Amino acid sequence: MSVISAPYTFNEEDLYVDLQSILGRRLFLKCEGFNFAGSIKLKPATEMIEAAEQSGVLTPRSVLVESSSGNMGVALSMIAASKGYRFLCVTDSRCNLSTRLVMEALGAQVHVVTEPRAHGGFLRARLDYVRGLSDLDDRYVWLSQYTNPGNWRAHYRRTGPAIARSFPGLDVLFVGAGTTGTLMGCARYFRQWHRRVHIVAVDTVGSVTFGGPPGRRMLPGLGMSVTPPLLDESFVDEAVRVEEADTIRACHHLARRGYLFGGSTGTVVSGAMRWLAAHDSAGLTAVAIAPDLGERYLETVYQANWVQDLYGEDVLRPDGSDTADLVPPVLAPGPRLRARRPEDEAWTGDITSVGPGPRSPGSLRDANDVRASDTVEESG
Repeated sequence: MSVISAPYTFNEEDLYVDLQSILGRRLFLKCEGFNFAGSIKLKPATEMIEAAEQSGVLTPRSVLVESSSGNMGVALSMIAASKGYRFLCVTDSRCNLSTRLVMEALGAQVHVVTEPRAHGGFLRARLDYVRGLSDLDDRYVWLSQYTNPGNWRAHYRRTGPAIARSFPGLDVLFVGAGTTGTLMGCARYFRQWHRRVHIVAVDTVGSVTFGGPPGRRMLPGLGMSVTPPLLDESFVDEAVRVEEADTIRACHHLARRGYLFGGSTGTVVSGAMRWLAAHDSAGLTAVAIAPDLGERYLETVYQANWVQDLYGEDVLRPDGSDTADLVPPVLAPGPRLRARRPEDEAWTGDITSVGPGPRSPGSLRDANDVRASDTVEESG
């Protein structure tokens, strides 16, 4: 029996789904959505808040602020509510309505950015908003999940060791790439492990994380419009990019077998299955990380009109065979260390420090700008 007194202290760490009977290949899916925040973001959110408290940056008078497209915002909302902090989440119209409502139910204030920047898209616009607030009130503390080492350290301390305990013979690990906190924490842990583990990053087409041109991305979670500051490609063996239509197909295929997962999980599963199909995977022990569950995607990934409007009427087959022959993702060459682009440097230069900062203009009430009708053409 588990008895807790704070919601962030509970997290199911050792639940895996064997996907062989569903997808025809041996792949174990680590389910990270069974906690009160509903996603893997609970771990880095807890790590970053506790580090800020220990350093004295976060005090009872502080107001937390963070840019998030969804899951990190929910995790911070839950912890802030439990600890008695106020929290302002700066998001954009890509964020699912249900996710915004969850944050508000937990007492957070939500500001929705509706116009992307020419370089850096919606992400840059969100960060510009957060940075602009810092001139108004020093009570605000920006944790900056994009640069905060607590993001990857949480997975180095918890996620990586948990996988190692359950799979001492692990051969290949598939990790979705967003801020790259999960990717970097797990990759760093297994780099010093007793056996070689092949680390495969799974990204979405349209993301520039591992190079390539930016493109339209409608699903929150994975992918970046600039190179993630936390990323060190020397820890990654290979990168796979997945079309969002394949993400949708993978999610629906799993749901028809009783597993309702989020969009990021669909991307990771699609990329992992194609990688396994393209390699001699017989006898390999392979694990993929599922960041969240699917309830918050009912109005998007699992809503037929939304899916057909964005990806076409043929993206899902009426006979339920959507993923029998998934369109292969784009296989990126082995990640290479490369010079950052000028816009990368400009972006990261704005968020290299974590400390007192942003405040909402006028009052927190001004930040509570949520419009369910917002649409997005190019995410960040």
